[in-house]
Amino acid sequence: MGSIKSLAKDTAIYGLSSIVGRFINWCLVPLYTVMFSTSEYGVVTYIYSITALALIILTYGMETGFFRFANPRGDSPDGADADPAVVYSTSLISLAVSSSVFFALVLVFLGPVTGVLHCPGHPSFAWLMAATVALDAFTAIPFAYLRYSNKALRFAALKLLNIGINITLNIFFILICPWLYAQAPETVSWFFDPAYGIGYIFLSNFAASAITLLTLLPELTGFRWRFDGALLRRMLAYSAPLLVLGVAGIMNQTLDKILLPYLVADKATAMQQLGIYGANYKIAIVMVMFIQAFRFAYEPFIFSQNRSKGTDKLAVYALAMKWFVIFAMAIFLFVMFYLDFLRYFISPRYFSGLKVVPVVMIAEFFFGVFFNLSLWYKLTDQTRWGMWFSLMGLAMTLLLNIILVPRMGYMGCAWAALGCYGTMMVASYLIGRVKYPIDYGVGRLGFYFVLAMALYLFAAAVTVPSQWINIPLRTFLLAAYVGAAIKIEGVTISELIPLGRFSRNK
Repeated sequence: MGSIKSLAKDTAIYGLSSIVGRFINWCLVPLYTVMFSTSEYGVVTYIYSITALALIILTYGMETGFFRFANPRGDSPDGADADPAVVYSTSLISLAVSSSVFFALVLVFLGPVTGVLHCPGHPSFAWLMAATVALDAFTAIPFAYLRYSNKALRFAALKLLNIGINITLNIFFILICPWLYAQAPETVSWFFDPAYGIGYIFLSNFAASAITLLTLLPELTGFRWRFDGALLRRMLAYSAPLLVLGVAGIMNQTLDKILLPYLVADKATAMQQLGIYGANYKIAIVMVMFIQAFRFAYEPFIFSQNRSKGTDKLAVYALAMKWFVIFAMAIFLFVMFYLDFLRYFISPRYFSGLKVVPVVMIAEFFFGVFFNLSLWYKLTDQTRWGMWFSLMGLAMTLLLNIILVPRMGYMGCAWAALGCYGTMMVASYLIGRVKYPIDYGVGRLGFYFVLAMALYLFAAAVTVPSQWINIPLRTFLLAAYVGAAIKIEGVTISELIPLGRFSRNK
C-alpha cells in the first residue's frame, strides 16, 4: 500500500537522525561515567529531567496544533481551514514570545532555580539550560514545518548537525581540554576551568542549539510574518489538552528521576542511585529511538491520510500499528539477546542496574502503542481524552513510585513506568473502540507480543556460562521471530530490507 510505503520511508529517514544521534549521545554515557562521579552524573540526570519537562511546557502542544490547522479539511466552519503560512507565522511568534519570557524569568529568579536544580554555587548551569530550552522550544515549529513540507532529509540533516556539534564540544571540553591543560596550560587556561566539570555538558548543549537556530534561518525568512490572534486562540484551545497531555506524559518519563532522590531511604546514596538508574535507562534507548522516529513520521501521516479521498484510512492505520508492533518486538529481542555486549556502553560500575532494562523497554513499547492509538482523539478534535489518559498515567506513576521506590529503590521506578504506560495503553484502546472504532486485529498483535516474550524467557532460561552457545542460540531465536513475521504477513526479505517496500495490502 502506497501510503504505508511512504510512512515507512519517512520513518527510516527520521530514524536516521534519531537513531544515529541517540546512539552517539549514548556513547557519551561511558565518557560521563568515567570522567565524573556517580553523584555528578546523578545531577546531570536530574537537570535533564527537569529541562525535558520545561521543554514540553514551553511548546504547549503547538506542534500538533500546527499540523492540525495547517492541513485544511474543507469542512471546518470554525476557521480551521486557515492559510498554512499564517498558521506557521502565528505559531512562531507565539513561541518566540513565550520562550523569551521564560528565559527572562529564570534570570530574575536565578538563585532559587539553581537550588531547585541541585547545583548550588553554579548559577550558570541553570541559565545555560534555560537558554537551551528556550531555543529548542522556538525551533520546534521550524522543524515541524520541515515535516509538514515533507523535507525529511533536511530535517534529518539539521538534527544530525545539532547532535554532531554537541558531541564534538563534549569531547573537546571533557577530554581534549583537560589533557591540554595538563600538558600546556597556557593554550586553554584563558577559557577552560577544570573545576567547571559537568557544566561543560550544558555549555555544549547550549552552543549546539544556538547554531541550530542559525541553520534554520531559511525556514524563518522569505515569507510575510503575520499574527492572527483569533487563530492563535483556536490553536491554543485545540492544543491546551495536548499541553496537559504532554506535561503528564513527560512527567511519566521523568517523575521517577525527580522523585527518586526524595524517596530513597539512604539519602547519602540517593544521587548515586539516580546515576545508576539513569545510565541503565540509556540501554533501553534503542526502543525509544524507534518510537521517536515513528512519531516524527506518523503524526503528519495521519493528518494527511485524514484529508485524503478514496483511501481506506482505518485499514491504513491498522496496518501501521501491526508493523509497529512487529518491529518494536524485534528491537526488544535484539537488545535483550545481545545485552551481554550492549551493556559495555556504560561503565561496569553501573552493571548492578541492568535488571531495569527489560522492564523499561516493555514500558516504552506500551507507550509506543499508546501513541499509535492516540490518533482517534487527535483526528476527532477530542484531545481532552489524551489529557485524561496522561493524567491517569501520571497518577499511576506517582502512586507506584511512592509505594515501590522506598522498598525496591530504582527498580521501583522501572515497574512504575510499566504500570503507567500499560494503564494508558489499555484505557486509550477501550475508549477508542467506542469513539473511533478501528479493527487493529488485536489477536495478531497479541500473538507477536506473546511470541517475543516467550522467546526472551526461553533464552533466559537456557542461558549458560559460554557465550559461544548463548549467542548462536539467541541469534537463531531472533531469526525465528523475523521468519515467523515474514511467513505470517506474506512478505519477502527484499521487501523488508528497503522499508519503502515492506508491506502489502492483505
